[in-house]
Amino acid sequence: MQTYDVVVIGAGAMGSAAARALAVAGREVLVLEQYELGHDRGGSHGGTRLFRLAIDDEGELLRAARSRELWHELESATGVQMLDLVGGVDHGMSEAQVSESASLLGRHGVEHEVLTAEAAGERWPGMRFDGSVLYQPGSGRALAAQALGAIRESAVALGVEFRGGCAAHVVRVVGDGVEVETEAGVVRAGQLVVTAGAWTDRLLAGVLEVPAIAVSQEQPRFFAARDESAEWPVFVHRREETPAYGVFEEGRGVKVGLHATGPVISLDQRDFQVEPTRDAALVEYVREWFPGVDVARSEAISCLYDNTVRGDFVIDRRGPISVAAGFHGEGFKFVPLVARYLTDLVTGAGTVPAVFSL
Repeated sequence: MQTYDVVVIGAGAMGSAAARALAVAGREVLVLEQYELGHDRGGSHGGTRLFRLAIDDEGELLRAARSRELWHELESATGVQMLDLVGGVDHGMSEAQVSESASLLGRHGVEHEVLTAEAAGERWPGMRFDGSVLYQPGSGRALAAQALGAIRESAVALGVEFRGGCAAHVVRVVGDGVEVETEAGVVRAGQLVVTAGAWTDRLLAGVLEVPAIAVSQEQPRFFAARDESAEWPVFVHRREETPAYGVFEEGRGVKVGLHATGPVISLDQRDFQVEPTRDAALVEYVREWFPGVDVARSEAISCLYDNTVRGDFVIDRRGPISVAAGFHGEGFKFVPLVARYLTDLVTGAGTVPAVFSL
């Protein structure tokens, strides 16, 4: 039976970054992934994600600011760019909300600017704006695919073993460690880290009680930009109906999505197909608010959100098992911070905020 210090289940962004961080901390690490490495069935695939500091939650703002520092550390360690801080805008808020958010950013020294809708439209003519606009030049894009590739490559160089196409079927707590049954046999470890996204509660059923996770299949689209040279900040439109978000990606266009509107699905029934009514609502939204894209030239994409009923992240440890799950499509910007939290849980070197408990 093969034995490791730590087995990580799930080789997406969270698991790969955690494995690398654990290797830096001197642990011998095996990462198991049920699909091929870099697959598109979970929440880590794709070229870009939004990176921005929260404007209405002080704790989240501080965690995102710390995560940005850790992203820059990863960039220095790997020599690969992972953040592209093109700026970010929030709009669709009341004037009171804009004032409160600007005050929060100001208290923490976060560079920001409040613009009128007209001024913002002149700066970014590809978009229309809903009321006052809060601009953060320190926000931008996480270069997701580029970052994940560099993190894995660095992890391998540090001695981490990745096994793609090797599903974990059964987890057992044995003595003060764990055993994991895989298609290739049983492996043993002193500790287990589970970063399996939507599969987390199924994998740990009967072993560890975790909050129920509902899986939604989200369906943003890439829309072709009319002017390929135009500048695009990342954006969040805080509409009362459904918040919208987006980011520009070279070679694909402007990705726009309606946040958390996808149908709840069973993992066994995922079909990657768009739901027509929700898709039509997205296209109509883009037609109204984005004069800089061509709605006739677009591409639907599919991704999963793993959503806890409580509405929060789960990052915690019980016995020899540590878990990170329930990121609601908003976790990528926190990848290096979650990796640090998981490493602290495994090594006992630190604590995780109580708001993330099991």
